[in-house]
Amino acid sequence: MFERHIKSSSASEEGWLKSYYSVRAAFSAIWVVLAFSIGKQATAGVAVLLVIYPAWDALANFIDMSRSGGTGKNRTQAINIAVSAVTAVAVVLELSIGAPPILVIFGVWAILSGLLQLATAVRRWKDLGAQWAMILSGAQSALAGAFFIIQSGASTPPAIFRIAGYAAVGAAYFLISAVWLHVKHARLNAI
Repeated sequence: MFERHIKSSSASEEGWLKSYYSVRAAFSAIWVVLAFSIGKQATAGVAVLLVIYPAWDALANFIDMSRSGGTGKNRTQAINIAVSAVTAVAVVLELSIGAPPILVIFGVWAILSGLLQLATAVRRWKDLGAQWAMILSGAQSALAGAFFIIQSGASTPPAIFRIAGYAAVGAAYFLISAVWLHVKHARLNAI
């Protein structure tokens, strides 16, 4: 009976992750389209997008953490929520002063949130498998963050376009993870 409960719990979490990863992919894809669409003309629109991206990450991690066992089981996500929320606030403050350090803020955020995402994926791999894309995504995020910091002094292209490229890669990783969980589920059901 205990084994059946564990399998049921894993199946439930796997089902949740398929939906969660799909929503994250869709949100990021929409965000990228908006960023490239309004990136050159609408200053207020760009500001809103720059705040929404880390705020959404905080909210998404909070929902996932809540659905996946809470803070005790998901300490890396709890920390990621705080990091993303602080980043959103930092972006708001910086945009009210001036935009040059935006890439530095996003760079630090990408490094921290990427490493925390990587740690979450490694933990989930033990229970669910199929987390290789999230592990790669976390590592890539940390690397991209370092490049954001290095590139922060360059004037072109605008920061929103660099961040949009980063978000597009993140959308692809979330989509791959959702598809991979569907494939894993289909293979297990075929046996």
